[in-house]
Amino acid sequence: MKNLVLGFVYTLLVAGANPALAGTADIAGLREGDMKKLVIHDAPQATSEVTFEREDDGEAMSLADYEGKIVLVNFWATWCAPCRKEMPQLNALQKEFGGDDFQVLTIATGRNSEEGIKRFFEEAGVDSLPRHQDPKQKLASQMGVFGLPISVLLDREGREIARLQGDAEWDSESARAIIAALIKEDAEG
Repeated sequence: MKNLVLGFVYTLLVAGANPALAGTADIAGLREGDMKKLVIHDAPQATSEVTFEREDDGEAMSLADYEGKIVLVNFWATWCAPCRKEMPQLNALQKEFGGDDFQVLTIATGRNSEEGIKRFFEEAGVDSLPRHQDPKQKLASQMGVFGLPISVLLDREGREIARLQGDAEWDSESARAIIAALIKEDAEG
């Protein structure tokens, strides 16, 4: 019994010593189905400061513009069939959780015309996601995006905490539980 109590105290001390990792360790157990592809990093990683183009006006933005929120960055393209499959699910996730604490940030990388992106969103029924662009793939390249879609989870400090390569069911119970846990954990911490 004494060893059990000491083990529990040690675990609390370790979690307390590194609060940045406490939440990401908790989400590991929430991964089911497609979310098992979500690779959770041992430590938060810096992201790129390279800019991308804001929808409609082409003004420069960066991931730092979203600091303070949990962000799911989705790199995609109009020609990407798996992207077409998952975009409505990302839209549903944004509708459920989007706001002061969470944002799904979609960035079309490579050659994607503004008209093509609008048509893609209309055909897929996407009405709650931004249509930002990274036409020269500068951000995608700096972020190690080679293949689409790639989704990257950022903490409130703009650091990468997890990554998923390929499409996933972003409106699944598992995905929703992961996002809810990150929002709650960060809001409390």
